[in-house]
Amino acid sequence: MLDILLLRKDLPAAIARLETRKSPQPFLDVAAFQTLEAERKAIQTRTEELQAQRNQLSKQIGALMGKGDKDAAEAAKAQVAALKGELDGSAARLEQIQTELHAMLAAVPNLPHESVPVGADESANVEVRRWGEPRSFDFPVRDHVDLGAPLGLDFDLGARLAGARFTVMKGPVARLHRALAQFMLDVQTQQHGYTECYVPYIVNADALRGTGQLPKFEGDLFAAQKGGQDAEPVPDHAQLYLIPTSEVPLTNLVQGEVLPEGELPLRFTAHTPCFRSEAGSHGRDTRGMIRQHQFDKVEMVQIAHPEHSYEALEEMTGHAEAVLQKLGLPYRVMLLSSGDMGFGAAKTYDLEVWLPAQNTYREISSVSNCEAFQARRMQTRFKNAQGKNELVHTLNGSGLAVGRTLVAVLENYQNQDGSITVPEALRPYLGGQAALSV
Repeated sequence: MLDILLLRKDLPAAIARLETRKSPQPFLDVAAFQTLEAERKAIQTRTEELQAQRNQLSKQIGALMGKGDKDAAEAAKAQVAALKGELDGSAARLEQIQTELHAMLAAVPNLPHESVPVGADESANVEVRRWGEPRSFDFPVRDHVDLGAPLGLDFDLGARLAGARFTVMKGPVARLHRALAQFMLDVQTQQHGYTECYVPYIVNADALRGTGQLPKFEGDLFAAQKGGQDAEPVPDHAQLYLIPTSEVPLTNLVQGEVLPEGELPLRFTAHTPCFRSEAGSHGRDTRGMIRQHQFDKVEMVQIAHPEHSYEALEEMTGHAEAVLQKLGLPYRVMLLSSGDMGFGAAKTYDLEVWLPAQNTYREISSVSNCEAFQARRMQTRFKNAQGKNELVHTLNGSGLAVGRTLVAVLENYQNQDGSITVPEALRPYLGGQAALSV
């Protein structure tokens, strides 16, 4: 959530930055905001006047009682009572205005960092660097769907069990999927200092509001229905949702906390399934594992000091890159434009892995600095050197998406006979096995 003081201090400047995301910006009803702000200021000014009058009258009452002028004292008390009624009414209206302003701000995305390229969509993204050379094949390249089927990758069975965009994995391909997740966790915990966590796969609405998925993206979530179809509607505060990413529970581990400055940064990681009702654009990537309603991911989260969060962003991007490098998978790093970033991000790098069957790079990790956007929603702070509470910065990133890494390994390490060479870094996780074959 944005700091409302930014809007109060220089609304045109904030709107101009929001319009680099989308122009004209559709996120904030500026006229309604200005109307509420004008009323808020008027009420606060009037409240200060009433409080001053009440204080003055209270002093007069004491003086009048001391003189024995009971009639004048009672008259002053009546005035104080009348002022109390108006003050109570003003306080109630002010609370209502603050609630309305909070609801407005909940729909407004984060402001892009000054280093983010301005653009309407992914066409304005900037390539930062590349690693590795795509392999040249001397035989026709097959995609992961054809390669995976003999190894136990079954999309028809997934569809029969749950519908489109669900997958069943059996045998060698299931073992490879598990090995990838274990390998990623070991890299992030043993080499990069993350604390491994096991977290709920179902969370409440407060957790999703804290990281920015609610209220704006409720349609992208799978709500957990309790008590069957005939059950009474679940009130909002009790509604549960399947996690769209373990960023949600990991970041909310510090919800409402005041952390000692010396503990920062905190680094958390977890391997979980992720559930997304709207898994990408309609009609795009309907074949295979690129866009699924259920997929696995090893997530990285850092809770950082504001002065060091952009160093942490570069560090976390490197942590994701390390997995790809150890697997020998060519990739490129893209700096996302203002129009292509996620709702809560101030700056984002995407890692895109080379997929031979598509002859292009595809996203496999997204690493973002949300600055204080999520922390303000979660009320997560640290006590600074001056003893004052200050909002932390939160960062999140994939380290990596397990299913897409599986796709990349199958396609980049395929052999003419349909077998898959196992990357050397993965072989210890597969009992030393050097290849997967039927």
